[in-house]
Amino acid sequence: QVQLVESGGGLVQAGGSLRLSCAASGRTFSSYAMGWFRQAPGNEREFVAAIARSGGSTIYADSVKGRFTISRDNAKNTVSLQVNSLKHEDTAVYYCAAKFTVYPLVTGSNEADYDYWGQGTQVTVSS
Repeated sequence: QVQLVESGGGLVQAGGSLRLSCAASGRTFSSYAMGWFRQAPGNEREFVAAIARSGGSTIYADSVKGRFTISRDNAKNTVSLQVNSLKHEDTAVYYCAAKFTVYPLVTGSNEADYDYWGQGTQVTVSS
């Protein structure tokens, strides 16, 4: 069992930045690839970014490439998402998720493959 708690969301002006964090419980954090997803009002949840259990591989949605950076610290059981150059359309609830894998470089953008989810943190970008 893995529990995930997100933090760092808030209200920011367009062009601004935030750093979202996700703290994971348990001693097996390094066994999980981690992902960030988001859901805007009236929309389905969508993939944002993912990082392999080793940290050696990352993938991003096209809409955030070059603006968002995912990272992890396995010693601290945390995964972060640095979000820069925010746009109004980035407004959403952001969720972190954990995906068990034995492969050190596997990531994934399919939310159905993720085993555990946090409660989410709201990011609101004012235009």
